[in-house]
This record gives sequence, C-alpha cells and structure tokens, in this order.
Amino acid sequence: MTLPRRAVLAAGLAAGLAGCGRASAPSTTWAEPVSSAEPPAAAPSSSAPAPARSAAAATAPYAGKVKETLTKYLKPTKDNPKHPGYAGAVALVLQDGTARMTTAVGHALRYGAGPVDLPAAKRVTMRTDSIFDLASLTKVYTAILTLQLVDQGKIALDAPVRQYLPDFTGAGKEKITVAMLLAHTSALPVGAKVTGMANNTARWKSVLATPLVSGGVPGTTFRYSSTGLMVLGRLVEKLTGKTLDRALRDNLATPLGLKDTGFQPLKWVTDKQRLVATDARTSRELLRGTVHDDVCNVLGGVAGHAGVFGTARDVAVIGQMLLNGGTYNGKRILSAGTVQKMLTNVNKGKKAIDAERPGRSADHGLGVEMNQTWFMGKLASPTAFGHTGFTGTSLLVVPAKRMVVVLLTNRAHPNWSWSNPDTHRVAVHNVIAA
Repeated sequence: MTLPRRAVLAAGLAAGLAGCGRASAPSTTWAEPVSSAEPPAAAPSSSAPAPARSAAAATAPYAGKVKETLTKYLKPTKDNPKHPGYAGAVALVLQDGTARMTTAVGHALRYGAGPVDLPAAKRVTMRTDSIFDLASLTKVYTAILTLQLVDQGKIALDAPVRQYLPDFTGAGKEKITVAMLLAHTSALPVGAKVTGMANNTARWKSVLATPLVSGGVPGTTFRYSSTGLMVLGRLVEKLTGKTLDRALRDNLATPLGLKDTGFQPLKWVTDKQRLVATDARTSRELLRGTVHDDVCNVLGGVAGHAGVFGTARDVAVIGQMLLNGGTYNGKRILSAGTVQKMLTNVNKGKKAIDAERPGRSADHGLGVEMNQTWFMGKLASPTAFGHTGFTGTSLLVVPAKRMVVVLLTNRAHPNWSWSNPDTHRVAVHNVIAA
C-alpha cells in the first residue's frame, strides 16, 4: 500500500534524501513474534498526578476486546494480508478523568535496519510508558501554543499572518489569516521545499515563501497542509521569543507536568529502551528517537507540523485538558472561550480535497479534526475531536461520553507502506463504542 500524502510531503526533498516518503524497500519475510508476558505498567515519570484510577479501571467492558483487537494486528489480517499492522501498540482510555484501561502489546523494537527481523533477545517489548514519535499529533500542540497567544492578546485569529510574519510572502497569501492555517483552509500545499539550501535560515525562508496550490483561494477549501502548521510554529517562536521546543516545554509540558513530552528525545530520555522505533529501512538506517518526518528531520527535528515525542499518558492529559475546557490539575492552559472556539467546526459547508481520503469531510476546528469516521469509527459525532499521526498515532476525545482515547502504534516500523493505520484506529474505536 502506498500513501499519496506522504509522497506529496516528500516531493520537495532531493532525490538522494532518505526518509519515510520513499518507495517500499524489498519485502522481508514476516515471522511470528515470540510471545512474552506484558510487563507491569511502569509508574509515570511525570511529577504531576497521573489520571486517577479506580476499581472500574480493571473492569471496563471493552478492555478485553481492545486487547484482543490490538493483538490481532500483530499478525497479517484479512484487511492487511501481507504484513502485520504494526510491531506494537499502546492504548489508553480515560472516562471522567479516570483511567479505565491502559494496555501494551507487541514490541517497541522488532526490526533492524534493512529491514531485518531481529532475534528475540534483541527485540524490545512495548511498555505502557513507551515514548512514541507522535508525528502530526504535533499539530495539536502547535495549535494550543498558537491559541495561547490569542488568549494573551498577541495575535488575532482573523488577522493576516503577514501582519506578524512579513516574510510570509507570495501571491494571494496576504489573505491568509491565522484561523485559516489552523483550519487547513489556507490553500497552502501539503509540503514545502527545504533541501538544497545552505542552512536553516534559508530553509525557513523557503517554507514561508511557499506558494499557494494552483487555483487555490484562501478560506474556501479544506486542504490538509503541514506547511500551514510549520508557519504557525514560526509565529509561536517570533511572538514568544523562544524556539519552538522551548515554547512547548515552558508553556505546555512543564505546566502540565509532561516530562515525557518534547522534541529531540535523544537529548532528554535517559532510559533509551522506552523509545519506540519507526523506520528500519537502509535509507536512513533504523530510526529510534529520531523524527520520522523527512522535512522535520532536515529542519533539525523541531517544526510545527511534526517532531514531538510522548507517551500515551501524556497525550491523554492533552485531551483531558481540552475536555476540561482548558484546565488540568489546577493549571489553566487556555481560556474556556478559546477552547470553545478551538472545538467548533469552522469549516461547515466547505469542500474538502484530500487525495489520500477522498471521502473525508472538511469538518475541522482550530487545530483538531472533528467528526471524522475514517479514524474515529463509531465514536465519531459532531462534537468528537482529535488528530492522527503518520507513524500510527491518534488522539480522540468524545465529549458526549466524557472520554479520551489514545492509540499509539509503531505501524511505520519497519516500513510505513506495510499497513493502513486507519484500519486499526477504526477497529479499536468501534470496540469501545460497542
């Protein structure tokens, strides 16, 4: 299976640049994983309280079926017959702020570069506190950092982006507002050219000068754009006076106690066995703790569209904070009014263009997907919101059920073309909805 969006994302990269947007490597023979008992859940490393647990946590009616479903995709299935869906996965469900289930299956590391199937002694079992490359879930974090600036009166949602970033140049781009970038209605393309340049200054200048798609009119059509969130990341940097990784740490992760969340995890993760592997093809060798997204990697591992790593527990806190109206554990991250704007469908009636998911609607808030059955399955509803990541990650919040669902898989290990992650997401969400 190939994914058009990834091909588009890689289009701006030089032919010799290795990465996740390349054609599939020669297939490796799949072998049955060596069974191993699931390790006990490790205590969260964050100093902030974990989501509360209760006796109900062990008796959630869907817990056993979720575990069974996750385990099924460790092997080839009828809907993905050539390869396993992923090497490993972690699922976590909160309801009313209580952890109803947390489980891990499979391996955080299963394959070496090549890819080759590692012997059992060299594989690393998935843990509930394993740290994943969250990929495009990063966009949710960038959106929150942007909306904090709205709360502070430093930017206005309906203001032209060029008002804050004069280097945001190009025909028609003077009409693009901050809200359009958040809602993916800017008419910017999926990716941006960042190769063949001397340094990051030149690369970011290229990002900001990315032209509109042919015939694109800002504000009229939903067209998923990583470039738009890259621009917002630069906006956050300019108006906070901090690099994006520091802004994430100081303005979001630290207030929420998310010590397992951040860019460039090789710099701050002490127990490297917690890092979940992604690609294992020879183009970039084995990726484990290095960002999977090619463009983010060229930019140094820090960008507004990709690059954040984290655990299921930490991702769940983000979902719970938004479900709470902007607060968590006594810390206010966003005003209630801004959260309401963020979680309102701002694209009603607009056309959606998505080559990867032609049946997708334009429904989107300011930084989050809304009511999208292609990944939410039967948990989709007009108020349900969340996001997905290319590496196999997803966050789903269902306000009507007061529920947060986090599903993190390493489906890009060893090769992103092996499986369709939406299959696994829908299967798990349907089990929980049943």
